[in-house]
Amino acid sequence: MASVEVLPDLYPDIEPYDTGFLKVSDLHTIYYEQSGNASGNPVIYLVESKTVCNQASESLVLFISHQGVGVLQKHGGPGGGTSGNDRRFFDPESYRIILMDQRGCGKSTPFAELKENTTWTLVEDIESLRKHLEHPDRVKALILRGIFTIRRKELTWFYQEGASILFPDVFEEFVEPIPEVERGDLMSAYHRRLTGNDEEVKVRCARAWSKWEMSTAKLILDDDVIARAEDDKFAIAFARIECQFFVNGGWFKNPNHILDNTDKIRHIPGVIVQGRYDLVCPFQTAWELHKRWPEAEFHTVPDSGHSAREKGIAGRLVAAADKFRNI
Repeated sequence: MASVEVLPDLYPDIEPYDTGFLKVSDLHTIYYEQSGNASGNPVIYLVESKTVCNQASESLVLFISHQGVGVLQKHGGPGGGTSGNDRRFFDPESYRIILMDQRGCGKSTPFAELKENTTWTLVEDIESLRKHLEHPDRVKALILRGIFTIRRKELTWFYQEGASILFPDVFEEFVEPIPEVERGDLMSAYHRRLTGNDEEVKVRCARAWSKWEMSTAKLILDDDVIARAEDDKFAIAFARIECQFFVNGGWFKNPNHILDNTDKIRHIPGVIVQGRYDLVCPFQTAWELHKRWPEAEFHTVPDSGHSAREKGIAGRLVAAADKFRNI
């Protein structure tokens, strides 16, 4: 009889020993924090971002959630902000844990700002933070979860037709704020409203956009997660920034930019974790990355969707971080 692998639990809650704000442009200031062991192995948690670049030069260990290769950022979104729970993937005795809020979200200012907020300014901010915190200029390992490369087919699967077939009741609520004549391109229709001047329409659309993703984030619907969409501050930043990144295709020169640059990170030890039933970032993209980066460990979590909070995914992420803590 095959043995059942027992995965570790999340580490206990901890508080940061250092918090701060770093001015990264005339307009933007980003929030960051440090927790765990101040002398430990530096790790930067770049939360559920759908933005990725092809450079790998930020910190000793990068934990990248939501999709991505190289340096990735976001906190649910992009646009969701970090939370204290994000510290719990790492052994606080071994790691110097760094969290940062992307431009325009979380505690970073100005709130929900779209100007000067792109993939490439994000990469610049991570590098600025690395220098500010005097981190090494190399990556020792990568942990990637929920792979997403911002290709059009990935976006239309989730925001036009695909996931809608599995969640028609929830998708009906998503399309409801958009007139039928504009539903042939829902992302563009949402972008016009999320960047428009009608505040009532903006809030309504931000809630609907956020609820769609919150409702599909886990294999089993989680009312607590869905309720986040009712927080107008969260929803506005999440929806505006995420939609802005998506309608611009991540500002990549070609749709296969990330996968085509995978060779640049193949020398870095890596772990890829993907929920089998991830509707937000479908399994196919993770599989394509695995085929191009066979040296990285690839773990399919059979009983999970998209969220890093699902037990099987969380366990895999903690195990991966434990593996690299003495690298």
